[in-house]
Amino acid sequence: MDQQSPLEAAYAKRREVLGDEYVDRMTTAPEGPVKEFQDYLTGMAWGVWTREGPLSTRDRSLLVLAMTAATGRMDEFRLHVTAAVNAGVTDAEVDELVFQLAAYCGAPAGVSARREIAAMRAEREA
Repeated sequence: MDQQSPLEAAYAKRREVLGDEYVDRMTTAPEGPVKEFQDYLTGMAWGVWTREGPLSTRDRSLLVLAMTAATGRMDEFRLHVTAAVNAGVTDAEVDELVFQLAAYCGAPAGVSARREIAAMRAEREA
């Protein structure tokens, strides 16, 4: 049985959580700086998702949601809140996360997150 390289494992996890369509769209450049940048991001950001240990994919998804919302990275928050279901995160858990976010990072962070969640759910229902 072939063992995946760390980068291959990171791409596999990225696809598992974000979906093939998104990853394919982000990695269309076959060579050059765009591919190099995508490989770098995938290895760094998604490589940590492949670590063995006490944090599950679901746990890591919740952490990413909290961190992206807390730092105001709403594009990334929206991407990850849309994909959270693929990591085993429920809508109820995302809703509860917003309370923690508002309590520890302030009302503006909570309000921004709540807006993104509402927009994403409206799109999902359409």
